[in-house]
Amino acid sequence: MTMTAEEHKARTARSYKLLLMFAMLSMTMMFAGLTSAFVVSKSRGDWLQNFEMPKAFFVSTVIILLCSVTFHLAKLAIKKDNRSATTNYLLATFILGILFVYFQFRGFGEVVNQGYFFTGPESNITTTFLYVVTVVHLAHLFGGIISLLIIIYNHFKQKYNSSQTLGIELGAMYWHFLDFLWIYLFLFLYFFK
Repeated sequence: MTMTAEEHKARTARSYKLLLMFAMLSMTMMFAGLTSAFVVSKSRGDWLQNFEMPKAFFVSTVIILLCSVTFHLAKLAIKKDNRSATTNYLLATFILGILFVYFQFRGFGEVVNQGYFFTGPESNITTTFLYVVTVVHLAHLFGGIISLLIIIYNHFKQKYNSSQTLGIELGAMYWHFLDFLWIYLFLFLYFFK
């Protein structure tokens, strides 16, 4: 029994989406382990009692939510073959992603300016965990930005249209995952600090 081109395309899309979901599940387990270690080690007694979450992290949370919105709008636009809107939304997502990274580093600066250090003799467990969790998330975000640049490149090469949206769909899935992950980490750090 031979497959039609459409069946092969659908099977390939399902395979890629399944692989991405497996990778996202693995990342979720890693962050669950990190946050579990955070909770367990809190009983040590050397946690900061009055640590305030940097204001830049609040701003970056809003920015990453906007990133998901613009990526979703890009996906909707390409499904309607609206290339110019897709371009604008993809570029907006990229700019917002860079702004997210900027505000993450600005948040680190706010923590250091408060007199809390991530490593060395002046560090403590609260700020070290904040640093580790945020840097690991940023590493995954850099992967997302690289994939977004590839998507933008492929879009300019006209590889996407209403019948070929797989790359944008996979990118949007991953970006929404990163969005969810940051919100989880932000809320976790905000309430369990």
